[in-house]
Amino acid sequence: MVDSNQKVIIDVSGVNQSFQIGDEKVDILKDLNFQLKDKTFNIIYGPSGSGKSTLLNILTGLQKPSTGKVLFAGKALYDLTPDQLAHFRANEIGIVYQQNFWVKSLNVIENVSMPLYFSGHSIAGSVKIATEALAQVGMASYAKKYPSVMSGGEQQRVAMARALVNNPLFVIADEPTGNLDSVNGDMIMSLLQKCQTELGRTIILVSHNMEYIPLADHLLHIEDGHIIETTSDTNITKIADELLDNMKKRVNHLSKAKHHA
Repeated sequence: MVDSNQKVIIDVSGVNQSFQIGDEKVDILKDLNFQLKDKTFNIIYGPSGSGKSTLLNILTGLQKPSTGKVLFAGKALYDLTPDQLAHFRANEIGIVYQQNFWVKSLNVIENVSMPLYFSGHSIAGSVKIATEALAQVGMASYAKKYPSVMSGGEQQRVAMARALVNNPLFVIADEPTGNLDSVNGDMIMSLLQKCQTELGRTIILVSHNMEYIPLADHLLHIEDGHIIETTSDTNITKIADELLDNMKKRVNHLSKAKHHA
């Protein structure tokens, strides 16, 4: 639940994103304005091609918008120098992707501690902090294993540890359950909730899974480059019920069409 007194931690104002393809200008994001509050659980959802990936790239400092401002904890993200932006991304944002990219020759503890080592920590110090991060997600006993021999769910839990290892303000998860079964997907969602409630992180989740919408404090529905915001428990519950009802109707319709084919 969002407290009205919680401070704004992310402020997006007047953001537009367009690309020039030949002689044609293609508008992807159109005048986005929204704020996310500190220590909240935020879900971005919408159909494929709606602009979710573009928005996520902008929020993570990978893609400067055509126009507009993005403030993270009061810092204008795209006013930073390249070195400042790289430092900000490495230290303030933890990212969990749908597909993980591991250094295959390194074991779990080495993969998780590597960002710390590159940030200037000693090897011993990096391993100590990485061990603590693994313990937070229940994966300390996997430290010496190699990611390539682990299940998808185990790898995503390790990815959560890697996202937390720099003690970031924000955890951004891009379809982190997309390749998982429901049991492992729910486990990852529980870890994200723990990051919010116990570790005090601001969560931004991009998901196609409508079942997770009731977990949010704040919804950002993006479609055709526009955003519709939803807050308050009552409104979010109502939207979740409507979405799930529409999904059931669509499945029933498709089932009937199949039997009549």
